[in-house]
Amino acid sequence: METLNHSHESGRPHLALTTIAALGIVFGDIGTSPLYAFRECFSGSHGAPISNSNLIGAASLIVWSLILVVSVKYLYVILRLDNKGEGGILALSTLIRGALKRLGGSDPRRILLLGLAGSALIYADGMLTPAISVLSAVEGLSVSAPFLAKWTVPLSVVLLAGLFSIQRFGTVRVGKLFGPVVLLWFASLALLGIRGVFHHPQVLLSISPWEGVTFLVREWKHAFPLLAAVFLAVTGGEALYADLGHFGTKPIRVGWFTVVLPALVLNYLGQAALLSADPSAIRSPFFLLAPEALQLPLTILATCAAIIASQALISGAFSLTTQAVQLGCSPRLRFL
Repeated sequence: METLNHSHESGRPHLALTTIAALGIVFGDIGTSPLYAFRECFSGSHGAPISNSNLIGAASLIVWSLILVVSVKYLYVILRLDNKGEGGILALSTLIRGALKRLGGSDPRRILLLGLAGSALIYADGMLTPAISVLSAVEGLSVSAPFLAKWTVPLSVVLLAGLFSIQRFGTVRVGKLFGPVVLLWFASLALLGIRGVFHHPQVLLSISPWEGVTFLVREWKHAFPLLAAVFLAVTGGEALYADLGHFGTKPIRVGWFTVVLPALVLNYLGQAALLSADPSAIRSPFFLLAPEALQLPLTILATCAAIIASQALISGAFSLTTQAVQLGCSPRLRFL
């Protein structure tokens, strides 16, 4: 697939365009987490009781998960571990094998086997995620447009066929197609969040990590399910490393710190603010952040974002396949 390498990262106009393209490829998965992540902290039998202190604590856990797991772990540490510009678990296993051999040991093939096992999991995720994401998006759209209900499966098949048919045009062109839509999505996340925070600014206390720690201590009976729900907020973070070879480090970092992270943090804080005023909004806190007149357009935009979210894993699977061929772990394939 067509990619942008590190030598093309210079120049502000080009960096801006590349960053927008990276938004369309890399951040779609993690960008759709606000649809469900915060709600899961308080839904069902595993959820914590809804109270102002618990809402602030849950928002704090999510905010600091984004900072520590994505900003520190992936953006600051993992993205430095590229193998000739390529990222992903196979690239990491290659680097580890090379380092161990330089230390005088024999070739640790078990490291490669671990890398292949991890790649198999990503391939499985890449097979399931597009189908589930598209089907879920169409089902969600059918709620606002009931006449689409009986067309859910056929429409999903058509959308999936279209999604995979455009892959032959290359990652960069696909990113330029999806990038503006994802940029609009993140702008919507930020504006909805600002609207909620403006009415209930006390949720800004979530910026303190102490609120998250005390929340876990206070709700220790729910701690494990809560952390599982919080982890939903960072799903898709692994795509930052897997898709490194398509865009390089700089556009991914610029996109995360200037667009994605602020939008996600504001939206999660906005959902906490909404629920502090109206606990019954737990049924759909994301969509209820918007005025009623904008809920249908927001549903359509969310559907598009959920479909695009599949692209991060699709592109990551292409990268893994390229590396597997280079390592002799896969039959030789032709990449257009």
